[in-house]
Parts: sequence; C-alpha cells; structure tokens
Amino acid sequence: MALVALDPNAPDFTRRCPNLADPRLGAEAIACSDDFFADMQRMLAPEDPVFIPGKYDEHGKWMDGWESRRKRKPGNDWCIVKLARAGQIAGVEIDTRHFTGNYPPGASLEACQSASDTPGAETQWHTLLPAVALQGNSRHYHAINNVETWTHVRLSIYPDGGIARLRVYARPNMEAVKAGAELNLAAAINGAWIVAANNEHFGLAATMLLPGRGINMGDGWETRRRREPGNDWAIIALAAPAIIERIEVDTAHFKGNYPDSCSLQAARMPDSTEQALITQSMFWQELLAPQKLQMDTEHRFASIATGPVTHVRFNIFPDGGVSRLRLFGKFAGA
Repeated sequence: MALVALDPNAPDFTRRCPNLADPRLGAEAIACSDDFFADMQRMLAPEDPVFIPGKYDEHGKWMDGWESRRKRKPGNDWCIVKLARAGQIAGVEIDTRHFTGNYPPGASLEACQSASDTPGAETQWHTLLPAVALQGNSRHYHAINNVETWTHVRLSIYPDGGIARLRVYARPNMEAVKAGAELNLAAAINGAWIVAANNEHFGLAATMLLPGRGINMGDGWETRRRREPGNDWAIIALAAPAIIERIEVDTAHFKGNYPDSCSLQAARMPDSTEQALITQSMFWQELLAPQKLQMDTEHRFASIATGPVTHVRFNIFPDGGVSRLRLFGKFAGA
C-alpha cells in the first residue's frame, strides 16, 4: 500500500469527516457512462494516484483513476458512487493529478437518497455542487453546505476525460444509534477522526480507525525511530460521547517495529483548537495504564471505569507501528 501524503492546503472537513467514498469502508462505484480507458473503481482508491511511464494496457495508456474515451457526440460522462454509509456531505475533493491533456474542464456533483443499492430511473437527484472549472494535475476542494442525508453521489464531468480520485467527506448518520448501544467509537465509519499525531513518518494515524485488520505493514500508523526521550502519541475525537468499556490494540504485520507498550488517556472536552487539546491531553484521566505489546497480535484490554468521554490520547512507548485501535463503549447521548 502506497503512503498517502498529507496535503497542507486541504480544508478542515478532510480531517474532521471520513471519506465515505472510500472502498475500505464499503463504498463502491456502481455505474458510469463510460470507463474505456480506466476503470471507474480506480477513482475511489485510498492511495495517492501514481503515474507509471511506459505502462499500457489493451485500451491504451494505463492511468490511475477513472477515464472515459473521447466523446464524439453531444452530452457528458458521469459516474455513480454508493457511499459506505448514509451521511451529511461536508465537502468533496476532485483530484486530477497526472491527468494533463486528458482532464475534463468541468465537473459537478449530485446526491440522492435511495433504499436500493442502485438508484433507478425514478430517483430524484439533487445538485450539491454546480458545475465548477477543473485544472489538470490538481486537487480541487469544495465545501458543501447541505444538511440532508445522502446515500449515493453522481459525479458528472464535462464533456469527458479522466479523474484520478473522488473523495466525499461526510458526517455519518448516527440517528439509528440509541443511547446505551455499544459501538466502536474509534471507527472512522462511525465518525471518529484524528485531531493530531506527533509523528506520521511511515503511516497515517487515521489508518488505525479503518475496519478489519491491516493488509500489510503499510496499512497502519507508524512513526519514525525515536532518538530522543519521550514517546509518540495520537489524539482521537470519538464518534460520539461514550463510556468506553473494551479496548483492542492490533499490531498486525508490525514485528520488528511494534511499540514496546501503550496507554490511553481520555476526557470529555468541548470543541476546541488542536493546540489546546494537545496541551490538555497530557493531563487527561488514565483510561488504560501502560500495557506491554507483542508483535503481530490483537491485544484486548478492559478500560478503567470512567464517565462519558469525547476524546482519547493514545500513547505508544517509545515509538513504532500500530495497525488498528478499537474502543468499544456505550453511546452516552449528546
């Protein structure tokens, strides 16, 4: 798995909301007008797009994204994506990296609510992003001001061409979760997100919030080798206020580089700045005392009894890699 680079110009919604167009969460491209040159599923790949000189397939130059053929009749191309979960869309990224002479000059985004996996002819589509101009080899971010809950999106490109990546950042619908129900509060699909991490040299901390076990050593949070005193850490905003009861720390595929131990601290915090949370987190209540870790192992721990919390600080000693962190608890209401 290729390392995903953080974009310093990305807006806040890309951190606070999960990408519900991520196939690792369950999203899928289900239909398109044409994907002759590059399969529509590539547009949802979680890795950064790449360009491989000299790589061709039976249709022509291999491109890392969705690419339609050159249109020779009126109209435009489109692709429908089933989101991983219904959600309120906060923003979208349309990425044309490596598409230079073959990118579409414009695009728009619509959304719908559908009980069926595949929307039908009678489905009503609602415009969330009117047609906007695109540039080649660029990342385009657009905030969406809409409070409705959507299950599918339709990306239209004008008139044809290639899109490297589509990412749809949304607040997952939590209405079905009742107070007292148990869920994984550290799951991205439920709305958890990484507030900050002191180091993400080899792997992003957000990877710990994905479902399943990591597929390889690149599929996890891994810090550089620490050459100074201290330890590495990540702060996670939970999906909802909850009483955490069970903790799982998975070091899948980390063998010569897993942390020696880990601990957790937690607090119930109002929405605050990143820097304020970093400073305050050092003094949060202990949720899990330091525990020894083993390589390539799913560790299960009981939480120290505490009240409802909204944030946790995950400490690893002194450094290393963790594939997944799961925090099971009972939703405590707003």
